[in-house]
Amino acid sequence: MNFYEHTLIARQDTSPSQIKQIEEKYSKLIENNEGKILKFESWGIMQLSYLIKKNKKGNYLHFKIKGKGSTIKELEKNERLDKNLLRYMTVKVKKLDLETDYFKKNYEDLKK
Repeated sequence: MNFYEHTLIARQDTSPSQIKQIEEKYSKLIENNEGKILKFESWGIMQLSYLIKKNKKGNYLHFKIKGKGSTIKELEKNERLDKNLLRYMTVKVKKLDLETDYFKKNYEDLKK
């Protein structure tokens, strides 16, 4: 079993309930293909570096996965067909950092 970090960018006009449906859909798909989600993060809406399909912003979803290569192939095959997604990217890593939330707003930083 390998470790992967997988990031999805959904369209900016996707509602919170649709985001939840996307999360559940791909979580089930990963688990049905012998994978395990170790951590899920919703990073929210962020500015894109360049226009993607006429969108300036996107909803970012990030999965940390333990699974096989066939799990990722099946995941990406389904994502290619999803009209709500702008982009996706999978990176194979040797070790996952499950402690740090890189895009979570720190309450102490907001006080300053």
